[in-house]
Amino acid sequence: MTRDYYEILGIQRNASKEEVKRAFRQLARQYHPDVNKSADAEARFKEINEAYEVLSDEEKRARYDRFGHAGVSGSAGGFGGTTGFSGFEDIFEDFFGSFMGTRSSGSRRNVRRGSDVRLDVELDFIEAAFGVEKELEYYRLETCEACNGTGAEKGSAPVTCPDCNGTGEVRQVRQTFVGSMIRVAPCPRCGGKGTIITNPCQSCGGSGRKRRLTKFTTTIPAGSYDGLRIQMRGGGDAGEQGAPYGDLYITLHVKEHPLFKRRENDIIYDLNINVAQAALGDKVTVPTIDGDVELVIPNGTQTGKVFRLKGKGIPRLRPDGTNSGRGDQLVYVQVVVPTKLTDKQRQLFEQLAETFGKDLHHNQQGRGFFERMMDFISGENNA
Repeated sequence: MTRDYYEILGIQRNASKEEVKRAFRQLARQYHPDVNKSADAEARFKEINEAYEVLSDEEKRARYDRFGHAGVSGSAGGFGGTTGFSGFEDIFEDFFGSFMGTRSSGSRRNVRRGSDVRLDVELDFIEAAFGVEKELEYYRLETCEACNGTGAEKGSAPVTCPDCNGTGEVRQVRQTFVGSMIRVAPCPRCGGKGTIITNPCQSCGGSGRKRRLTKFTTTIPAGSYDGLRIQMRGGGDAGEQGAPYGDLYITLHVKEHPLFKRRENDIIYDLNINVAQAALGDKVTVPTIDGDVELVIPNGTQTGKVFRLKGKGIPRLRPDGTNSGRGDQLVYVQVVVPTKLTDKQRQLFEQLAETFGKDLHHNQQGRGFFERMMDFISGENNA
């Protein structure tokens, strides 16, 4: 007796059309005789297709749900009829590529656009920040001028491939239990181009392309960063037989700066000051990518203090290559404690230490380190 179609596909009776198709595709892949070599694979595959032919058709499925197998008797004859099966060719294509004559393009030619080319460019920190014009050179395949890219010697031309009659494809007919099946593949004689060259160009050897050194000048935009990739359309290799050129991708590599670090559009600068500058305050010179600027250090400045220099950072690069304002420069302060002292410096620090006492956390006078240090330096050390 014929098994229940829902049981065959392993689905519920209220399964949607998409669930029916998905179950069929999964089982068809599993039991296709060209994949599954077990003895019952062909029988199982026929059974699966019979169930799918009925359950994928709304009218047949309605009759089956009402009358059972008697309602569809004669309409689910497996592969013997001429009924087309939705999703059937997709299953075969998973295994073998394009099958069935109606699936083939018939006149497709395997002529490809040129390959893309990558060019690595090194910049220093300032060049990346403000942009720069760079003279670049690289090798690429260009259309042969002697044959204009045809690959044939001047005065001759490529001829139609006799094996594929110019389609660039060959078809292999294969007999299976489902009937004649056609596998379409690129023609091995012409490589899918549809033409062959009987009199190759002496300049390019019949390839239609020649490798040449290309030189050009390009503008690197301000605000560029390490790893940025710039696309130049048509800057890659020439395509085959007049097909379009590929693209050129310029990848930027930015060298480290001895003073600055970059964080997005901000510049980080570490400023070291001594304890006297931290206690008393000072005016110091700070380098920026625009030149030196004067920075006021207030008295009592601690390690970790950050000063922001507005608009002294990196220009903001937009996706279209233009700029919109600039980031800031962040100056991080580090108070440097001396590791070596002269005799006089040691004497002064010892005198200063006497004014602080041993426990700063319980200073009953309520006076801080920097106040006492300034008093000591000014001569009011008994305050």
